[in-house]
Parts: sequence; structure tokens; C-alpha cells
Amino acid sequence: MQRFFFAGNIKFLRDRKKLSQETLAASLGLTRAKLAAIETGNTKSPQPEDYLKFSEFFKISIDSLLKIDLSKLGELKMRELEAGNDVYIRGGNLRVLAISVDRSNNENVEYVPVKAKAGYMAGYNDPEFIASLPKYSLPNLPADGTFRIFPSTGDSMLPVPEDSDIIAQYVPDWTDIKADTPCIVILKGQQDFVFKMVTMNQDSTILLKSLNPEYKPYSVEASDVMEIWRFYAYTSREFPETRTEMATVLMAIRKMEEKIGQIPK
Repeated sequence: MQRFFFAGNIKFLRDRKKLSQETLAASLGLTRAKLAAIETGNTKSPQPEDYLKFSEFFKISIDSLLKIDLSKLGELKMRELEAGNDVYIRGGNLRVLAISVDRSNNENVEYVPVKAKAGYMAGYNDPEFIASLPKYSLPNLPADGTFRIFPSTGDSMLPVPEDSDIIAQYVPDWTDIKADTPCIVILKGQQDFVFKMVTMNQDSTILLKSLNPEYKPYSVEASDVMEIWRFYAYTSREFPETRTEMATVLMAIRKMEEKIGQIPK
């Protein structure tokens, strides 16, 4: 039997916004008595327009208000819902991944060239745009993942060379990201991607950190992130540098220190 959470969700959302019953009722054009009855579940069949009013006010779909116990969701997911990323909404605000497949119905690995970066921001969930991108078939990729190739620019992630092509795997659930995971992050309102070490903060913001210490880390709101792709591999036209004499000396010193530390006192 389907369980519904509408009554508890309305009280939870009202408390979350720190609204009194009088204030919320006035905003929705309801009486305080009717709102109190809805929150306690004493009104078994609210009118359809009531559902619409609550959905529009809290910016959460009616399906989610009815079917999901919002109090059990984490802060990050709640912020996603309030930003319009509702699993029950069907429209442009839903973070949906568009993919393309080959004749055997296998997913392609699309390449996002530099000239298509700006277009990707607008067309990342448009199947026609994704289908227009160059496609590749790469060996040895896990069969259960979705992969895409992004060109990197800048030196914020050295020693990964500038102008490398980053092969990355789509991350559908950001809460699975471990601290300091290298990722391609697609941010709203930017014409470029960022390639950073990603950490999910406790306050539901996302910390972006460069490997290059000259670049300071910064945090962004989860609602400002469109997509996250976990680093898998990269290709580069630069030949790896040989180990410098200083690096060789430092390694020899470390090995000597380890041996000295093993000598009984």
C-alpha cells in the first residue's frame, strides 16, 4: 500500500523556511485552521488547487510532496530539490544526462571540443546537441559507466599537462564522491569547465581545489553545479619529463631516512 507524506512534508518545509502557520497560510491564501489541519493530516483530501499552491510555493513537485519523506533526505539533496532538480519534474530544470549510442546500442564516448564548450552549457541535456558531438570508441572502459572527453586548459591541475584531453565518468550521485576526487565540473553561468579536486562539504557546498598551489581553493553551491564527471584517464601530446637530478637526490635522502629509522636505538 502506497504511503503518503504530504502532511509531514508541509510542516517540515514550513519549519525549514522558519515560517509561522499564519505567514504561510496568508502567502497561500488559506486560513490558518486549514493549514493546521493539513499539517496534522486531519484533512484527508485537500483540493487539487491546494496541492498546486504548495508545489509552486516550495518549488517542489506534487509527486515529491506526496511520495517522498523529505525529512529523511540529506541537506545536499534538499538543496538540489529546491534548486529545481526534482526527480519527478519533467522539464529543462531536471539534471538529465543525454547520451548517444552506436548501431549496436552501445553508448558512445562523446568529445566536447574547445569550440563547443559554450554550446555544451546550453545543450548538455539536449539529445540533438549531444548527438552532434564527435564520437569515439575507447578500449578498456568499464561497461557500466558513461564516459565523455573534455579538453583541459590552464595549469591549475599540473602535473596533468595543459591542453590534455580528460576522459571522465559521469557521476549521477554526488554524495558518492570521496574527498579530493579529481573531476570535471560543469558550472552554471561559465563558458569553461573546471578540472579540480572535488570535496563535498558538510554544509552542502562543494569545495574545488587545484593541485597547483598558486590557485586558491573555493567553494560553490550545489545548485550552481550542472554536472560532475569523475577523472578516469587523460591523453596528452606532451612527453613525460625525465626525473630531475634534484628529485633523484630527494628520493635517495628519503630512502636513507627510512633505513636510519629502522635501526634499533
